[in-house]
Parts: sequence; C-alpha cells; structure tokens
Amino acid sequence: MVYFQAAPIKVVITGAAGQIAYSLVYQIASGACFGPDQPVFLHLLDITPMMGVLEGVVMELADCALPLLAGVLPTANPEEAFKDVAAAFLVGAMPRKEGMERKDLLAANVRIFKEQGQALDKVARKDVKVLVVGNPANTNALICSKYAPSIPKENFTAMTRLDQNRAQSQLAAKIGVPVKDVKNVIIWGNHSSTQFPDPSNAVVTIGGAQKPVLAAVNDEEYLKGAFVSTVQKRGAAVIAARKMSSALSAAKAASDHMRDWFLGSGDRWVSMGVVSDGSYGAPADVVFSFPVTTSNGKWKIVEGLTVSDFARQMLDATGKELAEEKEEALAVCKD
Repeated sequence: MVYFQAAPIKVVITGAAGQIAYSLVYQIASGACFGPDQPVFLHLLDITPMMGVLEGVVMELADCALPLLAGVLPTANPEEAFKDVAAAFLVGAMPRKEGMERKDLLAANVRIFKEQGQALDKVARKDVKVLVVGNPANTNALICSKYAPSIPKENFTAMTRLDQNRAQSQLAAKIGVPVKDVKNVIIWGNHSSTQFPDPSNAVVTIGGAQKPVLAAVNDEEYLKGAFVSTVQKRGAAVIAARKMSSALSAAKAASDHMRDWFLGSGDRWVSMGVVSDGSYGAPADVVFSFPVTTSNGKWKIVEGLTVSDFARQMLDATGKELAEEKEEALAVCKD
C-alpha cells in the first residue's frame, strides 16, 4: 500500500494517446498543475485502436518515477474514465481535415461531446471542473454542458489560455521585458481566428514600476494590427512550421488554466471560456472568453472595464460567430 499525505484526486484526460496529452500527463503528474502536495490518479481515455499507443504512455509515466502519481487507468470506456473525477481535460476531438466544412466538424464533435457529457453526468463528481481543449472548444464545452444537466454550467470551461499566453509573450518581446512582467492581457470571445486579444487593460513592470502596456508599446497601429493578427493566426503558423498543431504550448496552457481554477489566480486576470451571462454585450448562453479572477475554486468575470469602439466591433464579430456555431451544433443535436 502506498500512503500519501493528501488523498489523491482522480483526473481524466481524453485523447490521451495524442500529442497534447503526451505533454499534459507530465504537467499534471509532476505537480505543476494541482500543486506540489496533491497526488493524482490519472484516468487516460482514448479510442480502442489507440490502446497500444496508450500503453506506451503508461509505461513512460511509470518510468518517470513521479512521487505524486498514485496510479494510472488507461481505458476506452467513457464511464470508466469519468468515474469520480475531480478534474476533466477534454483534449480529444475530431480534427478539421482538408476540405471539411465547419458544420461537418461541429457535427462530428457534437457526437463526441454529447457522449462525454452524458458520461460525466452519470459518474463524475458533481463538483468536477471540466476544461475543453479539443476544437471548436467553446461550442464543444457548451454541448458537453447541455448533456450533463446535473453538473453546474459554470463547471464547464473552454481553453483560451493558450491565446493569452501567446499574447503575453508577443507583448513582452515587443517591450523587451521578461514574460512574467506583463499581466492582464485579455482574450475575448471564441478560440478561433475571430478572437480578440486585448492589451488595453494590460500592465507591464519596468524598472520596478508598473505602467500601461499601451504606453510602453506606444504604437497603436501595431496593437490594432500585427499584434492582433499574430495572436489570431499563431496556431496556423505553428502548423506551417511544425507540420503538426500546437502541443507543448497547448498542454502548458491547459495546466495553467486548471491550476489557476483550483489554486487561484492571485492578483492576475486570466482568460477563460465560460458560459456567458451577457456581460460586455456578449451573447448569453454561449461559451465566451472573458477576463476572470479565480479563488476558492470559483471564477468571476472582471467587471467595469471600458470597451472602446474598436473592441466593440471585435467582440461583436466573435460573439456572432459563437451564436452561429451554437445554432449549427444544436441543429445537429436534434438530428
């Protein structure tokens, strides 16, 4: 019998034989996500044809000799995977293939996230925290929540932390400071090319003093142009260079998102796709990325920010896309 000071929590990763999960399992099992004193029992879900690959991942986890890893369950059964989990990383999704229409992608993913929502509803803890990474993440999270009615809607989130990390990194490089010295960059809306990376409330520490990022960059054309488009298209740029989609950075962002949700965001705002209450003129009842603060396992939308005319246009465009995606996905649900 192995004894831990704290009781292990059960954590599920879907698409567990894939590229993102390959980096994510280490983040979680090493303590980077849930803290250096929290043991974890990993449930790794993938489809039956991937079980051989998954067995290799299980071997590697054993070979890491990680002190916080209480056990690993590889499975192709969703109900087994989601049983009693406290945190769910929904990474597995149907990827968009060449020539595939968005509605085809939505249709394929509705089936996956409907099944996973139903399994969560049936066997997961009712306080489970769900992070959807698989794209289209925002709408997948909405569908998953719809089919898990016994779990609070606010427990379903979509990942826009990768976009925030990208934006923060771009601004730090532009200003010439370490990335940790830039904070409160916001990602609004959808995790897609309509997202709006917003630096207007961000601050940077230079020489021990804080100043607005807008003043530090002092280049409105860059901030409304190249900065926005670079962040929006960064995923495509990675694919062009690597011939594969973002994996290491996506895993780090997923770990960051869940860590802040569980352990608190401190004095920083973080971007999370959450079920919209209509704040800032966003459509209600879609999963929309807002700036939030987190404490005691709860998130809260940052209130009272000024939305410029430029920002308003950007928020409206990404909100419109999300409303359209929702309608398309719900139409598939009726089929």
